[in-house]
This record gives sequence, structure tokens and C-alpha cells, in this order.
Amino acid sequence: MPRPGHRHAAASLAWDVARELAHAAAATLAPRSLPLSAADGTTLATRLVAPAAVPPVDRSAMDGYAVAGAGPWQVVGTILAGSPDLPELSEGQAYAIVTGATAPDGTTAVLQDELALRTGSEVVGDVVPGQHIRRAGEECVAGEVLLPAGVRIDPSVLGLAAAVGLDRLMVIPRPRVAAFVTGDELVQRGPSGPGRVRDAIGPMLPGLIERAGATCTAVTQLPDSRSALVDALAKTDADLILVSGSSASGPADHLRAGLTMLGAELVIDGVACRPGHPQALARFDDGRLVIGLPGNPFAALTAFLTLGVAALHRMRGLPLPTLPVAPVPGGLAGHPTSTRLVPVRVTPQGAVPVGHAGSAMLRGAAAADALAIIEPGPTTAITARLLSLDPGASPWTF
Repeated sequence: MPRPGHRHAAASLAWDVARELAHAAAATLAPRSLPLSAADGTTLATRLVAPAAVPPVDRSAMDGYAVAGAGPWQVVGTILAGSPDLPELSEGQAYAIVTGATAPDGTTAVLQDELALRTGSEVVGDVVPGQHIRRAGEECVAGEVLLPAGVRIDPSVLGLAAAVGLDRLMVIPRPRVAAFVTGDELVQRGPSGPGRVRDAIGPMLPGLIERAGATCTAVTQLPDSRSALVDALAKTDADLILVSGSSASGPADHLRAGLTMLGAELVIDGVACRPGHPQALARFDDGRLVIGLPGNPFAALTAFLTLGVAALHRMRGLPLPTLPVAPVPGGLAGHPTSTRLVPVRVTPQGAVPVGHAGSAMLRGAAAADALAIIEPGPTTAITARLLSLDPGASPWTF
């Protein structure tokens, strides 16, 4: 009989099921209004609607001359971008004008500066009616829906919001993530040695968290102490808490017992994947999630990419990321019962394994672009889905 707390591999969830369950277990964060300067990396909570036409008036699309009718034209003045109170152009007249300046009433075209020949106050050149004029409402009209809710806000979205005159956006904010790295043997400086192991997980987590669209509030080292872990979990105000090195069933692994003491619901208790099978996910009554990451660095990385990214996408109001498929030259053998996550370099020929894929090794991941997802079974996979090692990468990266 297995000892209490021991988990059969067969009881672990399939990798795809665990990923979907982690997404479903999270709750989308409540929307809030943020200034544009603070909205990068968040998600639109409502549709982006233009409050006014853009441009609001006809504007010049070129440096040159706003002209009326057929040439030659008499140049009667100059219009700069901020020029107010523009007079109406009469037939045969022109204004020197800069890009973005308002085209005066009566303008039939803008003669590009490079194509104009000016002698004194007279200018001539070939122009087509309507040429080089950005018409009012050309980009959008008032009330037009520009983007749907659920769009990830990037610099171009912020620029668009500013262009239509918005100062704030209603967004789903970036989740707050705190991390605890457990282990009496861990050191933060210098090499590993007898009785000491250099922490490789702590330095990874802030970048992974930020690339996954969240905010890393802290990465804290904890001793192998149940009371210290329970106290830290109880006091941490974060949407997601990561705990590494305490997720298995050994004498120094206190996460599951600690979660039980705090009344958390254990939603995922092991995932049938290699590496990373001891990972876990729990949920507190207040909605906070806890993800247990294995203590081996590559296993911890795969667990974050499996459960952490899925949960964070739901918190951000985003669907579970789809995974592109690529050929695997030469194929990759499956594990009898577990999904394999294999570091690969994506080439024009397909996904090529880079080796060094042990659960304690990061050399393979550091040289790879993605993890090839190899389904369990006795067959050799000639194609595989790809899970990006960059949590912020778009599905079409590969």
C-alpha cells in the first residue's frame, strides 16, 4: 500500500486536461480604469469605441501646397500644423502646407513639394484632384467600434486610443504574482557544492511572470518549514502564488499539508508529464490560486508553462493559448504513460531536439525556442505541438 500523501502516477491528470483545468480554475480579474501610461500589457475589458472622427478635419498628407482648381497657382500664405482660423482657398490659389496641417476649405488637392516648381509667388505642377488629402473620418467616425473587448493592449493599441482622444481605458489589469522558493540547501550566490545548491528557479521566475502578462510582486526564499510556508501563504496578497521545491511528497515537502491547514481546495494534484509531474494547483475561498512547482529547475519551468500560463491567461480575460504544430525530423519517442516536454530549436525543417532535457537541467531550455509536446504512447511522433518557452510569444511565432 502506498504511504499517506503518495500519489500514483496513474492518478495524475493528463497534460492537456491539467492545462484546461488550470485555465478554468482561475477567475478573470475585475475591470478597472487605467490611464494610458499604465495600460500596456493589460487586456481591453470593453470595446474600444471612437469618441470622435479621426481625423476631425481634412488634413494634408504631404509637405507641399494646398491648391484650388487647376494651376498655375498663386501662393497666398503658409499653413503650419497649428495654424488657426484658416481662410477659404479660391480658384487658382495655393497655400504652402506641412504634413498634418488642416487643409483650408476649397482645397482640391495637395501638390507634393518634390513635384512642385515655384517661381516667386507662383507654383506649378501635376496633381490629381483629391490627391494627398486625409479626409475627415478617413480612419474612423464617431461611435465606430475600433477593437473588441479581449484584445491584449500593446503600444499600437495605446497609440490608437490616444489618436482618437482617449486618456484612459477600461482594462482587465495585470495579475499580481508572488513566488516562494523553498529549500534549506539553496544559496543565492556562488556555485553549488556539498550541502549547497545554487538557486536557479528564483532568477527565472520574474521574467517568466512578466512575459506571461503579470506583475511579479516578490520572489522570497523560505526554509523547509511547514509553519513558515503556511504563514507566508496566509499573509500573501496576490492573485497567484507560486511555490517551488515543496510540491512532491518527501519529508521536506510541506505544500499540500500547508494548503490543507489553510482550507484550500486542491484542484490539480499531479500532472502526467515528464518532466514536471509533481506540480499542483490549489484555490483559496477568496479566489487566490497557488501553484506548486517542482524543485528541479527544468521541471519547474515546464510546470509554470503548463499551469501558470493557463491560469494567468484566464485572469487576464484571455482564452487558453492554442499551440502550433510542426514536423519533427527523425521523430521523438513517446513515454508509455506521460506527455513528454522536449526542448527543441525551431528550424525551417521543423522542431529539432537540442538535448540536455533532464528535469534538473536548464541547458536544453536555454538553447531552445519551444517545448515539443509528445503525446504518451508507444509510437514515435513525427509531428508535435509547440509550447513556446517565452510565455508572451504569439501562437504564430513559429
